[in-house]
Amino acid sequence: MLSPFLAYLLSVVVLCRTARSQYSSDQCSWRGSGLTHEGHTRDVEQVYLRCAQGFLEWLYPTGAIIVNLRPNTLSPAASLLSVCIKPSKESSGTHIYLDRLGKLRLLLREEDQAEGKVHCFSIQDGALFIEAVPQRDISRKITAFQYELVNHRPAADPQSLSAPCQPCTDAEALLAVCTSDFVARGSILGVAEEEDQTSVTVSLSRLYRQKTQVFVSGGGRAKRWTGFVKMPRQCGVKPGEGEFLFTGTVRFGEAWLSCAPRYKDFLRVYQDAQQQGTNPCHLDTD
Repeated sequence: MLSPFLAYLLSVVVLCRTARSQYSSDQCSWRGSGLTHEGHTRDVEQVYLRCAQGFLEWLYPTGAIIVNLRPNTLSPAASLLSVCIKPSKESSGTHIYLDRLGKLRLLLREEDQAEGKVHCFSIQDGALFIEAVPQRDISRKITAFQYELVNHRPAADPQSLSAPCQPCTDAEALLAVCTSDFVARGSILGVAEEEDQTSVTVSLSRLYRQKTQVFVSGGGRAKRWTGFVKMPRQCGVKPGEGEFLFTGTVRFGEAWLSCAPRYKDFLRVYQDAQQQGTNPCHLDTD
């Protein structure tokens, strides 16, 4: 049997077509079927996705597809983006590689996809080359995953979904108020260690912004919100007294912490910057 790399070269020589499907395709997501390959089991289809997030679903995979993930606007900062994919736990029927200038690097085997774990890589590492595993019965095989483009802090690992553990600088904390998916003031109720991450239960006295509803209101006259924020297990966070300013990103429906200074420390930094006229954006601190 040919190696994936030789099969890939042969596929491109035989036929390289723009993605077509009996299902649907747009700039964010793609649904397709290997049955459109008809008898051409070595066809390679090109798929182009131009959104910050979306999904892919490939039924009855045969041959291969190349998935090109890019932001919908080009800028110098785009080269710093990472791509994170989260396979469905039912995903099967293919191996997933990174394709950079015709050189393939294995990212996920078929059996790895069933774990449903998030895997990230730099956008400069290339496109996704998804190759069907040869088999007699493809009727029960579906490859499916969600994807998101992630803009990391400068010191972050491009292969990780989470931010680094070191505290943010004053400048990073001020900027996080402007750019984060969620900004909230509150306290830590508890910390739970999970397999490869830490889940922190928080109670919020003030919710300035949230991209999606990761924090829910407890109702009542004294309005508060509760929820969970994630961080790497190696950060070693512990419950602490006092209030914090929580900021971070929402990835695949989960809140991931980036900057979380103590609120009294942030307030001092914010007021100093306000006096100097250097605040990047406004936060109601009353």
